[in-house]
Amino acid sequence: MSILLALVILCLLLTIGLPVALSLALAGAFGLWMHSGLDTLLGILVSGPGSAISSYELMTIPMFLLMAEFMTVSGIANSLFGAFAAWTGRMRGGLGVATAVTGAAFGAISGSSTAAAATLSSCSLPSMIQRGYQSDFAAGIVAISGTLAMLIPPSIAVIFYGLLSGADIGKLLIAGIIPGALVTLTIALTIRFLLLRNPALAPKGTGSTWREKVASLRVAGPFLALFAMVTGFIFTGIATPVESSALGAIGALLLTIAYGRLDLRTLRTSVVNTCITSAMIGLIIVCAQIFGFFLTLTGATQGLIRWVSSSEFSPYTVLVVLIALYLVLGCFLDQLSILILTVPVVHPLVVSMGFDPIWFGIMIILLAEVGMVTPPVGMNVFIVARANRMPVTDVFRGVAPHVVAHLVLILVFVLFPQLITWLPGRMRG
Repeated sequence: MSILLALVILCLLLTIGLPVALSLALAGAFGLWMHSGLDTLLGILVSGPGSAISSYELMTIPMFLLMAEFMTVSGIANSLFGAFAAWTGRMRGGLGVATAVTGAAFGAISGSSTAAAATLSSCSLPSMIQRGYQSDFAAGIVAISGTLAMLIPPSIAVIFYGLLSGADIGKLLIAGIIPGALVTLTIALTIRFLLLRNPALAPKGTGSTWREKVASLRVAGPFLALFAMVTGFIFTGIATPVESSALGAIGALLLTIAYGRLDLRTLRTSVVNTCITSAMIGLIIVCAQIFGFFLTLTGATQGLIRWVSSSEFSPYTVLVVLIALYLVLGCFLDQLSILILTVPVVHPLVVSMGFDPIWFGIMIILLAEVGMVTPPVGMNVFIVARANRMPVTDVFRGVAPHVVAHLVLILVFVLFPQLITWLPGRMRG
């Protein structure tokens, strides 16, 4: 009865628009009070927050956020599009391909899908429209390219999944590299396919001289070096994810100083923004753990596992249901909300069926990517539409072919999970 009442309260709180984290905390607290009494509830409320944020791996989040802030201040983030466009501009749709690559690169800087979409909306979309790209075609490229930040390390969503599930964060970050590259390639191939069908979507590009291409490396070079250092140290075992995130923040700080962009005001802004976002994520983790304690004490998760096992469902039947569930949730919720709602329940179930938790974590992020550009919510779509004063329907129409291509790629990852698990399986240390 306590489980049913807690779920009803959770649904009611979500319906009236209360943030997911607070809804989970209130529903979990009510469920604990109903199931175990006031003393147990008070004990968990006293000790729970400290244990929830005491994880050593949690330090990766503020360090990577600080790295993103410094990279934005340094100006590298806004200059990457021009650097990549110098190499792809000659081909038809080259600016669109450069947008996809920039989305991947910005993901390696920030880890935030919405920030990537906002940045691409201000730098690449106006450039494409000015060069003669159809507005819905260009906006669709920008919206889908922004989602790459969720997957390319250092992804905050990937780290968050690791904290909620207990999976190895280092392996999760490395596991996102090959899928991230394949998603980038899929976006580029989708652009080329659409242009083959309808060349009027974008004009022929103009090439850059070799001097301009070499000059562009001055912008992309420091970024690539920082990305290689952070991921390389994690992959080789030279440094833990926490240590690599700290080195990344230091490297970004040095680049900001080298570009002459650091002063007391920008330093203060970067640190304050990092603290605010880190505190918000810490609150989410605390709230999620309260509901997690409730699920543990009631045995709801283990009961679900026993029911699925006794029903003799095929693991892949359950997987298809879960994929459909995540696609539906992605239409209404942001990625962090989806993770805190589902991971405490779904992760043990998936592991009990024999699926790799690293593989499943990346699959969740891929499914959340699709949710960022599908109606009715489609956060990235609304960001792109608002930034450029375009009808939301135009952006949804432009991104639709990319959604189909993403779903095909997700099917490929289901059939060939080694594409995700191979690289983290080669890690040292």
